[in-house]
Parts: sequence; structure tokens; C-alpha cells
Amino acid sequence: MSAIILIGLFAGRFLNVCIDRLPKELSIITLPSRYPICGHKLGILDFFPVFSYLLRRGRCRYCQTPIPLRLPIVEGVTGLMFGFLYREIVIVREGTLVELGVFLIYACLLIVIFVIDLEHQLVLNRITYPAMALAIAFSFFWPGLEVVSFFPQGTLGRVITSLLGGALGLNFMALSAIIYRTGWGLGDVKLGALIGLMTGFPLVFAAWLLSVISGGLLVIILLTFKIKNRQTLPFAPFMTTSAMVTLLWGHTIWEWYLP
Repeated sequence: MSAIILIGLFAGRFLNVCIDRLPKELSIITLPSRYPICGHKLGILDFFPVFSYLLRRGRCRYCQTPIPLRLPIVEGVTGLMFGFLYREIVIVREGTLVELGVFLIYACLLIVIFVIDLEHQLVLNRITYPAMALAIAFSFFWPGLEVVSFFPQGTLGRVITSLLGGALGLNFMALSAIIYRTGWGLGDVKLGALIGLMTGFPLVFAAWLLSVISGGLLVIILLTFKIKNRQTLPFAPFMTTSAMVTLLWGHTIWEWYLP
């Protein structure tokens, strides 16, 4: 368990690179890692996730400027997520490492989308388009996409399930964007398609409803306590969180809702 958490911490370090660079259209591979404030190239000791942050007391070792708290948070959350998914998929459900790998990849993608939209109010095509292709590829072999009885079973059924989920997710968000014009953009619409491809039919309904309910609850809380929000609330964080919940427990939620 500790090994998978450590791997997750290092994966979180890479996710931070993606979060910093993708909105700026910078390479996430060829450019060397640097401190976000002074731009100094990172040394070997700086690459240890969370620990280097704590060792330096949250400050750059070169310019002493405070390092954004988001960096250790993303690393820590990713590490904990890796550990949780390993326990849930491999130990509790006795799933395969292939199943675990799909969950880990989806979790990393959703974390990056979550944070970028939270910071920049952007859902980037350079993330969603490759992720869509990846979700379709996963549908050929990932048993997490359970096929309903009236679809062909096996690979064909999983592909149909994924594609139908993607089409429904796209249409849900497109219709929502038309009705509520200031709330959703084209990035959210494409994200809806991606989540549909990930969760498939009929679980895309659960993912969409959870997104709307969680977003609505936050709005109610803000209104109840008269908290003024000067910016439009980004919706991708609700969508990505709901997608992860659906991927993990969607069938239980669906059976509870439609016994």
C-alpha cells in the first residue's frame, strides 16, 4: 500500500506540471521543471513530492518566496487517491491490475481537469480530445463498462455502451448550455461527452444528475449564507467529482435509484 501511495505522490508532481503548463500551451515533456515563482531549475532534492515542500517550510529554496499551496495538495490528494483505488479495486473487489490502471489514469485526468477549471475556468481541448480517444480504447477491454441486457455482450456491447454514454453526455451538456447560457461553455459540453464515454450508458445519467445536484447544493449554500461570488462558478469540478463517484459506485447508485 505504501508503495502505491508513493507512486501516486510522484504522479501528483507530474500532474502539477500539467496543470501549470497546459493552459499556457507549454510542453509537459521537453521543458525542465522549475520553481513557479523565480523560475530556477529544480534540483534532485526538490523532486520529492510533499516532503520537499515540508522540508523547505513551503518556501522556494532559492528566492524564499512562498510556494503555492496547490502543489502539495495535488500531490497529496493524488497519493491518497492511488492508495484508495488500490485498496478498493484490488483488495476489496479483487480486481486486476489492468482495472486498477484504468481507474488510476481516469483519476489523474479528472484531477487535472478539476484544478485547471478551478484556477482558469478552462476545460482544454488538448486534454479532453486525447482523453476521449483513450476512453473509447478502454471500452474494448475494460470490464468496468457493464453492458445492459438488450445490447450485444462482450467487446461490441462495451463499445456501444461507451459511445452511447458519450452521445448522451454531449447532448445533456449541450442542452444545459442552451438553456443556461451563462453557466456552461463548449469545454463543459465536451467534458460531458468525455464523462459519458468513461461511464457509459446508463451510468452517464447518474454522473449528470450528481453533477447538477452537487452544483445546485453549493449555490443554495452560497445563497443561504449570503456569500457573494463575483465569478461564475466553474462546473467542471462538480462534473469530474461526480464522474469519479460514478465510476466507483455508479452501479450501486443506479440500483438504489431504480430498484
